[in-house]
Amino acid sequence: MTDGLPKLDREQLMRELLAEAERTVNEVADAVDNAPAGRVIRDSEEPAREALDRFRQRVYERVLQAKVDAAEAAFPPSGQSGDGEDETA
Repeated sequence: MTDGLPKLDREQLMRELLAEAERTVNEVADAVDNAPAGRVIRDSEEPAREALDRFRQRVYERVLQAKVDAAEAAFPPSGQSGDGEDETA
């Protein structure tokens, strides 16, 4: 069934998500840097996991939306048969 759907523009997705990836790396690094000595893992693990979970969710949502957008762009608007006549008339 997916044979008829257009492929994703992966380069565009990478460009869009690069800033998000950088923000996530900074959040994880901040969590580790701000943890007190002797508690680095204990105090940074949960904030780092949450930042990575948010990133995972955003990437997946953006990729799904890109697939929907590509599929919608590949098909003519409803009500048009391609012969210039409106089917709803």
